[in-house]
Amino acid sequence: MPPTLASLVHHSALKLTVRAGGERLDTPVRWVHASELTDPVPYMEGGELLLITALKLDAEDAEAMRRYVKRLVGAGVAGLGFAVGVHYEETPKALVDAAEGEGLPLLEVPRRTPFLAISKAVSAAIAADQYRAVTAGFAAQRELTKQALSDGPEGLLTALASQVDGWAALYDASGAVVATAPEWAGRRAARITGDVERLRERAAPASSVVGGGGGGAGDGEGGDGGDGSGEDRVELHSLGTGRRARAALAVGTAAALGTAERYAVHSAIALLTLTTERSRSLHAAEQRIGAAVLRMLLAGQPDHARGVAGDLYGGLLDAPYRMILAEAASASAGRARARAGDTDTDPDGGGAAVSAEAAAVLAEAGGDLVGGLGEVVESAAARSGEAVLVVPDGERLVVLAADRGAVVAACAQYAEAVGGARGGSEQTGDEDELVVGISAPAGPIAAGAAYKQAEQALSVARRRGRVLVEHEDLAAGSVVPLLADDAVRAFADGLLRPLYEHDATGRGDLVASLRAWLSRHGQWDAAAADLGVHRHTLRYRMRRVEEILGRSLDDPDVRMELWLALKTTASAE
Repeated sequence: MPPTLASLVHHSALKLTVRAGGERLDTPVRWVHASELTDPVPYMEGGELLLITALKLDAEDAEAMRRYVKRLVGAGVAGLGFAVGVHYEETPKALVDAAEGEGLPLLEVPRRTPFLAISKAVSAAIAADQYRAVTAGFAAQRELTKQALSDGPEGLLTALASQVDGWAALYDASGAVVATAPEWAGRRAARITGDVERLRERAAPASSVVGGGGGGAGDGEGGDGGDGSGEDRVELHSLGTGRRARAALAVGTAAALGTAERYAVHSAIALLTLTTERSRSLHAAEQRIGAAVLRMLLAGQPDHARGVAGDLYGGLLDAPYRMILAEAASASAGRARARAGDTDTDPDGGGAAVSAEAAAVLAEAGGDLVGGLGEVVESAAARSGEAVLVVPDGERLVVLAADRGAVVAACAQYAEAVGGARGGSEQTGDEDELVVGISAPAGPIAAGAAYKQAEQALSVARRRGRVLVEHEDLAAGSVVPLLADDAVRAFADGLLRPLYEHDATGRGDLVASLRAWLSRHGQWDAAAADLGVHRHTLRYRMRRVEEILGRSLDDPDVRMELWLALKTTASAE
């Protein structure tokens, strides 16, 4: 505790006497200042004990003293010390009355007590208080370190909440609550996730202070809802050493933190940063292990992969998993052009409005949507306790995640949010756009097949202009949408153009006749009935199709190509 007026009055060596404002002696004293100016207020900061001898004051002028004291109170002066035996043998009644009227503590300083003695007493008390705070801070640091080593972040938060006499909460990189202490703080922490998200938008390290608010009977908790959270003061601190925060810490207290509590919070920030950030070398080592496990799985060596994975990834290989491939649309398109030798353009994204969720995703990713996906899946794994293998492979991100787990769900939600933002943009095909392919559930012995499935789904996602495609969805639909790119449409238009040009002259309806005949598997009577013509007429039209195209309809490959061309042009219409 800092020194107060009461502690100075009770100081046996100072012999101070209270002349006014005795009910406010618990006021803290920040410093002692002696001034004989008639108006010392411009030189005051507030919280000082002002010492005077009234050298330049008419201390017996009631109106002058009333104005003088009123100015001191307005400046936040803690109290006024008046030295007797210098210019006045006793404290003037006008000064006493003015102090009583304004509620300002007035202490009488005897002639034998120099002002320097009071200054030394206050300085010594402040130094002692600071020493106690530092000592308590070091003790808190030792306790927090002990709890962090024994019980992890949860134990650290419990110790921190006890140190500050409040509550504490830890948020992950996505802004979700990871742990709280005490238990009732969970609901309180959830109510300020919006403030946490705003903090994460700022460059790290960052901090902010928010009011309690948000609670009470209005949210169905009845007053403070039994969680102890009224209008408390909440400090938010980002955690991490990089440009973007890896996590955030919230500390809620009834009042501003003291020096000892501040030491405890800073120690918690350092320890949680070590816990959540981990060292770069450790993270790089884990990625190298993950890459080795992936290579062994793809090489058909699941037993060796399980041995290398150990406790880090071993559990992931004991149950069905999904292979997830993600890359920027430009990288995916480049691979397709290298294989096919053509140029792809994504379909127009439309004009839907960008959702707030999607905008938040894009802002958080900072344009690196592939890297953002990696952070999302790792955060989901940390929250759920799932094992996940994340391997950056050049411009591609490879993820192995438990089937039907939180990581796969988080990947789908991220893709949905990105897709919402893509739908609101006026231009698609941006090099920063994201495409994701997910395999069907697989086991260790089928890793190669799962990778191939994920690649196929990734290719379809790029061709369809979608963010995410699951391999299981491919067999559930039609093959026709898979052909809806510029090269296939150009082939279909070129193949059928002679027939459309023939029909445009009014000399017959060859395209419709061909479609009806193919849809009836070459059955003349059924196809003719669909068209409302005689079967001989239909036979004549099919001979004309063969003559114009220079192809035989008896060839099954020709019939297949014509049917797909008709379906492609129909879908384009």
